[in-house]
This record gives sequence, C-alpha cells and structure tokens, in this order.
Amino acid sequence: MSQKILLSAKEVNIILHRLACQLIENHNDFSNTILIGIQPRGTYLAKRLATILENDYKISNIKLGFLDITFFRDDFRRGEKPLEANKTEINFIVEDKKVVFIDDVLYTGRSIRSALTAIQSFGRPAEIELLALIDRRFSRHLPIQPDYRGRQVDAINNEKVVVKWHENDGEDLVLLEEKK
Repeated sequence: MSQKILLSAKEVNIILHRLACQLIENHNDFSNTILIGIQPRGTYLAKRLATILENDYKISNIKLGFLDITFFRDDFRRGEKPLEANKTEINFIVEDKKVVFIDDVLYTGRSIRSALTAIQSFGRPAEIELLALIDRRFSRHLPIQPDYRGRQVDAINNEKVVVKWHENDGEDLVLLEEKK
C-alpha cells in the first residue's frame, strides 16, 4: 500500500482557519446557526472549527451538535459485519435554524443523504449547508456538493483518503492511500 501526503498539519491548520472565516462571512454572529458534526469522523472537524471560531475569532454563542446517521444509512444491515452506532448529541431545536453539516471527507454523498433524513427528527431547518475538509469530486453517487470545501481531491476508486486528527490519531495529516 503506497501513501501520499495531501495535507500536512500546517496546511490543515491554514485550511481550518479559511473555512472558519468563510463560515463567519455567511453566518456573522452564529445567532441563528447550528454546526452539526456527522458521526464519527466529522466530530473532530466540527469541534476544531468551533474552537477556532470561539478562541481566535471571539464568536461566543456557537451551537455545536453531533449526529449519528447509522440507522439512516441505505447500507444498514447489508454488510457482513454489523455497523456500530455512535451517539447523537443535539441539545437544541433546529426548527427554522441554519444548519451546517460538517464531515471530514465527502465521497459518494450517501452519508449526507442519511444526515438529511436524520436531522428531520429534530425539526425542520430553515436551510442546510455542507462543509467538508476533503471533497472527492469524481466519486459522487448522489447530486450533493459542499458549500465549503477545504481541498478538492481527484482520487480513483482504489485510492482512499485518510484524515488523521491530533485528538484521535496523535497528528493532523491527510493521506491518499492506494490499495494494490
């Protein structure tokens, strides 16, 4: 298996600050906006962005939640091994709010389709946007595109994008792995 570094820790940090600034441009003080990390890997990105917005840009009222989409997936109960559910943590009303879904990699779009279905259990948002650190542009199965993207990657099917977060993996790094 060969690996290629797509983003170093320094580049990830620069991109996170750019994404935070783009969110500020569109959501001002975040009084009507909710950030939702898609479980499991989108939670690291969502937490990191919320921290940057609060500490570096002094946005004080960030509403941050985490959405588990396991039981809304179209491949639920289709595979050999059972899927493990994560915990949904949404402690506020999403009715008439602007929701920003946050995930590390946008690949086929199926996870986001699941998230669109799952969020309805918490009310009807005024609008929903998508933020992805990595956009695998030529791999979509559904017509879903990010509103905010960190980096666009052209990867073929035997290549996998791996995002490592310091909080979970000990370092910030984005790799492109080719399976042989």
